[in-house]
Amino acid sequence: MNFEPAPSLTALCAEIREFVRHHVQPLEPELDETRFRQLLPALENVRREVRARGWWAPALPRELGGMGLSLLEFAHLSEELGRSPLGHFCFNCQAPDIGTMELLSSHADADQRARYLEPLARGEIRSCFCMTEPDYPGSNPVWMGTRAVEESDGWDLTGRKWFATGADGATFALVMAVTDPEHEHAHERASLFLLPTASEGFRLVRNLPVMGPPGEDWTSHAEVALEGCRAESMLGRRGEGFKLAQERLGPGRIHHTMRWIGIAERAFELMAGRALERRLAPGQRLADKETVQAWLAESRAEIESCRLLVLRTAWRIDQKGASAARDDISLIKFHTAAMLQRVLDRAVQIHGGLGLLDDTPLAFWYRNERAARIYDGADEVHKTAVARRLLKGYR
Repeated sequence: MNFEPAPSLTALCAEIREFVRHHVQPLEPELDETRFRQLLPALENVRREVRARGWWAPALPRELGGMGLSLLEFAHLSEELGRSPLGHFCFNCQAPDIGTMELLSSHADADQRARYLEPLARGEIRSCFCMTEPDYPGSNPVWMGTRAVEESDGWDLTGRKWFATGADGATFALVMAVTDPEHEHAHERASLFLLPTASEGFRLVRNLPVMGPPGEDWTSHAEVALEGCRAESMLGRRGEGFKLAQERLGPGRIHHTMRWIGIAERAFELMAGRALERRLAPGQRLADKETVQAWLAESRAEIESCRLLVLRTAWRIDQKGASAARDDISLIKFHTAAMLQRVLDRAVQIHGGLGLLDDTPLAFWYRNERAARIYDGADEVHKTAVARRLLKGYR
């Protein structure tokens, strides 16, 4: 196993890090989840520059206008983009769209590619993913209330979803719905549908107030009502909804965890800088305190260990597929999410009152990334699943 990037990728990552520092990070003071659309013109200028430099959609194949990077290669790049809350958006590899594009590129038919995938890859539209429901536990994805009933001209969808990131302003949704509620195999009861958000019966109930006021556009997390929506397009085959969702989430956890590592690296830089500049008394720096030194050392070790674990997982997925890295995918999810929380908490503490303000990106990440331990499967569920599989080997 060799996770060392090729010299060309190392140079690219360094170039992109400087680009993010000089072109993306200066926009952060204008970032307000409740008024995101005001920032879009400036972001579009950056996105045009990214496209001109040949960095657009790094995880997509070249025939879709992307860079054609492998998952391991993109993992290195994702860390650099994660240093800013706006990094992935500027490179058209932001969640949830990146997962949708990857899934469509593997399973969409010709009409679905032309109607949904290609404009999404060009950055002309956005998507959302409707799976989690308010009345059912998100950690049990085979138990849901949304139903799809087959009609002569399509499927009739009825149900309720929430935490549909970016549904506000999205052109279409990937919707998980039960098509065969009595199927003997629980994991084959649901199917995945492509549904335009302009469809009759698709209603955005509200943008959820997640750790603060509701966001808008890409920074929103919506509750959606499906009130007799007519869906004509199913992705994949009937009963493959759970399978496709898992295929989407496997590499998606690489995207998330490397982004979290990028956040942790930026938080570490801010933490170290603040510790060196903050004076407690004449001639006495915060960095001279042993507690602060211990926080820095612990953070460095935790970031490095998470990076190696995630890169190894990305390498395994590239080599043998997501199914061969099942335990690794769970390990990186809860291990990196916990690391991120610890590093952000230390950074906020070292900044003191400044850490509570939006003068740095720390407060934004502190309130937005607490969800890292919940979405894509709660940490406790991943730990239990891994432990059960591990124990089988000792029986």
